[in-house]
Amino acid sequence: MNAQAFARAAYGRPEGSHRNPRQVEYDLFARITRRLQDACALRGKDFPGLVSALHENLRLWRLLATDVSHPENGLPQQLRARLFYLYEFTDQHSRKVMSGNAAPEVLVEINTAIMRGLRGDGDRP
Repeated sequence: MNAQAFARAAYGRPEGSHRNPRQVEYDLFARITRRLQDACALRGKDFPGLVSALHENLRLWRLLATDVSHPENGLPQQLRARLFYLYEFTDQHSRKVMSGNAAPEVLVEINTAIMRGLRGDGDRP
């Protein structure tokens, strides 16, 4: 099952069936990033909520890493390598956040950059 199919099965809405895979991926990143932002704001009061949001974010990134590592993935090799590196960074940084040794906001920034790329305006801040 590729990332788009998994995203549709796990997070899809019936009205989303006419959307292209890029839109589905964008929506998934947007929902998870919003949850991560909300959890960041409440981390002092609801650390388990932050851990849950980090877990959901990692699940998305693991799925993406699996998809880009597949030999039949159509993305350019350099982009696939960069996305896999971002997965590795996200995994390591999430562990640091959970142990209290890092702030989670950088993960929101990474997801936001991916969303800009999915929208096609990756050069804008």
